[in-house]
This record gives sequence, C-alpha cells and structure tokens, in this order.
Amino acid sequence: SSGVYFVTVCTKNRKPLLSKIVNVGAGVLDRPQVQLLPYGVVADKQIKQLNDFYSYLSVEKSVIMPNHIHMLISLSENGRSRTPAPTSTTSTIAQFISTFKRFCNKQYGNNIWQRSYYDHIVRGEQDYQDIWNYIDQNPDKWLEDELYSASEI
Repeated sequence: SSGVYFVTVCTKNRKPLLSKIVNVGAGVLDRPQVQLLPYGVVADKQIKQLNDFYSYLSVEKSVIMPNHIHMLISLSENGRSRTPAPTSTTSTIAQFISTFKRFCNKQYGNNIWQRSYYDHIVRGEQDYQDIWNYIDQNPDKWLEDELYSASEI
C-alpha cells in the first residue's frame, strides 16, 4: 500500500546530540539555521543513503533538530529495491526507521536513539502542506518546540 507518513525520531533522553540551532533571535531578517553536529552529519548521510536504497520509499522532506528528526516519507507500491518490500506500510516504516537507527549506531559506536518513534498518516493535500510547512519552519520555532529543553542553551 502506498501513502505518505510524517515520522519523528528522538534521541535518548532528548539529548541535543544532532544539531544546534544558530542565529536564534539574532535579527528580524535572520532565519535560524540548523548546524549539524557529528551525529547529525551521520544521520543526514544515512537518510540520503536509505532514500536511494529503497526505491519504493522516498524521504520527501526532513529536518535534523538538536534532539529529534522529522521526516515526510512517501511509500509507493511500484518501486524496485535490493530488499523485498514488506507486506504492510507499518512494517515498511518500522523497517526503515530500524535500519536507519542501526546504521547510525554502527557509525556512532553506541545507541543514541529512543526506542520508539512517532508516525502519522498524512491525510490529504492540506495535511501534507501543513506538515511540510511545520518541518520547514521547525528551526524558526525551536525555542517554543515541545522537544526543546532550556538546558540546551
């Protein structure tokens, strides 16, 4: 089955290991930028590699925040992959996230991820646009984000 999913993966204990948000409050015209830390660089590389590996899966949009990653993932029925497509969409997303975490952890030398992840089925064009904008604007709203911790400053 095909569909689009909004997925959020958090670091263990929401530790800010992946990136820093810079230029927060620096000026009206300055948008905050995501500056990847070494763990974030590895995560970004793995997202891109897995995106290329699974032809039936496409990470259409993502942002690597200090302690979590948001991804907009599209699944199609007609892709070809070097691995067989799982029989259900839920297991496809779970397999992708599991593989992503495992490949990252192998390069990190330890596990930095919380055990589970959050996913939401995108329902319609407006939901898709709202999530796209949310991901795009997430760095701008970092200080107000529910996953933000004041200890990160």
